[in-house]
Amino acid sequence: MSKTRVLFVSQEILPFSPESLTAASSRQIPQVAHERGKETRIFMPRYGKINERRHQLHEVIRLSGMNLIVNDSDHPLIIKVASIPQIRLQVYFIDNEEFFHRKATLTDDSNNLFEDNDMRMIFFTKGVLETVKKLGWAPDIIHCHGWFTSLMPMYVKKLYSQDPHFADTKVVFSAYDDAFEGSLDKTIAQKVSFDHIPASELKNLSDPTYNNLVKTAIQYSDGYIAGHESLDRSIEEYAAKLEVPVLRSFEEGDPHTAIDEFFDAVHAGKSVLVD
Repeated sequence: MSKTRVLFVSQEILPFSPESLTAASSRQIPQVAHERGKETRIFMPRYGKINERRHQLHEVIRLSGMNLIVNDSDHPLIIKVASIPQIRLQVYFIDNEEFFHRKATLTDDSNNLFEDNDMRMIFFTKGVLETVKKLGWAPDIIHCHGWFTSLMPMYVKKLYSQDPHFADTKVVFSAYDDAFEGSLDKTIAQKVSFDHIPASELKNLSDPTYNNLVKTAIQYSDGYIAGHESLDRSIEEYAAKLEVPVLRSFEEGDPHTAIDEFFDAVHAGKSVLVD
């Protein structure tokens, strides 16, 4: 019996990002999945604040060199890789000078969202999926962590649905305590529609607030994980309305093992809705 393949995609991962619930979960869950016999791949953005020498990042030449189109403009894709020393798992980094070399992650020094976060999200999403294709690796499950990955489920189920690498892939989305005020650029739906995703599928993106980004992810996911009790209850209600299986990981005694078991249930198509 072949191993279940799980692709982990996160906006931040320890030890390459500062301590946070998202970064810690994105580090620990893949370890548990690996220890329980799953085959894993991990991706995150290569933010400018990451010290490449300290973390021993190096470019993967055979995977780099593609150009991705975002909103009708070309952007070069560079892939780098490093290892998490304690667990010997590799992390692939999506890199681009325009989008990720600034010395910040998703907000500036005044905690304001970057105006081009929508473009960065699209580039990151497509960069991960194109790199996975180039690796010749077909994931059974994609586990997305944080709002910056919220476009991934839609791209998998709409733009890449006919690709043999993703035709049978299940997607799980985890939301954490990383909500932001305001919204992203309101033209994000227009930019996404450039990738031949119908406007009728993008209603939640007409007002790209944090809650609506998470709802966009849930709309195309096969499972939703509420990673923190502070999350708006309406998000979970939205998942229940769409009959998307839900796990409240913050209520579990051993959340990372519970999440791995959730993967198995979603992969098998089992209903695991909470009350």
